[in-house]
Amino acid sequence: MSTVQHDVDTVRPPRVEEVADGVFAYVQPDGTWWINNTGFIVGRRGVVSVDACATVRRTRAYLDAIAGVTAQPVRTLINTHHHGDHTFGNHLFRGATIVGHEATRQGIADWGEPRSAPFWTDVEWGDVVLEPPFLTYTDGVTVWSDEMRAEVRHVGGPAHTTNDSVVWLPEQRLLFSGDVLFNGGTPFVVQGSVAGTIQVLEEVVKPLGAATIVPGHGAVAGPELVDRVLGYLRFVQAAAVAGHSSGLTPLQTARELDLGEYGELLDSERIVGNLHRAYAELEPGPLGRPIDVAAALGDMVAYNGGKPLTCLA
Repeated sequence: MSTVQHDVDTVRPPRVEEVADGVFAYVQPDGTWWINNTGFIVGRRGVVSVDACATVRRTRAYLDAIAGVTAQPVRTLINTHHHGDHTFGNHLFRGATIVGHEATRQGIADWGEPRSAPFWTDVEWGDVVLEPPFLTYTDGVTVWSDEMRAEVRHVGGPAHTTNDSVVWLPEQRLLFSGDVLFNGGTPFVVQGSVAGTIQVLEEVVKPLGAATIVPGHGAVAGPELVDRVLGYLRFVQAAAVAGHSSGLTPLQTARELDLGEYGELLDSERIVGNLHRAYAELEPGPLGRPIDVAAALGDMVAYNGGKPLTCLA
């Protein structure tokens, strides 16, 4: 076991929660920008990890946490999508088979090296080496930990991104949702689809009947989380229709919008990026098609009073 501890945050320390026998969630409060959840399954011959972390320091702390539970090595690393908070730490899982959707591999290459400016406050990323999945699939793959079945399923269309997968443990009725679901933080679909996420949640996630959900960000939850996220996404759609019909830009709509109950969600500036995506979906064309993400992020900074978005990773 590792004897070196890589402290991350003494005020809001990460925690390990056993969510089923031999299955653990690694929850990083408070789940804001670039601070994600991971998880791991412990078997007799090795560990399966669901996602890495954003920075070298945070990923090493996660590996320390695994070592605090088992001396077994991580043999398999599953990436739920390409975003760096889930993949920049891949290279630290030495000797592990990295599994992901074929578009996740391409997405990591397209995003490139980690960077904070001009949209986020400075982050100490560490010496990150991009390490995309080298075992890829199109629809899904089953990963086994002893006799425990973990079904890695591409969600079938654009949602949080265009390459999201979930990890479903049917016998445990346990779902690692990746960023298809956020708990306590504002969902973010600027690189995916508002309508597509609604469809995925209604047609893919809900029918699973998960009793326990480990979201990509925020506390472990039950099935009620799905309806909470659906409510927010439908709120975004309605705001986009009203703003667009009034001739307002996404930023103008956001500034005039009363977030109501959704104002309590962390990173509320994401409403602007989500409206950019929802506006695009009011025009003909496939869901998830590219939009000007840099412009959307720039408007989020403007909504934030011109200050970079706060990141404590």
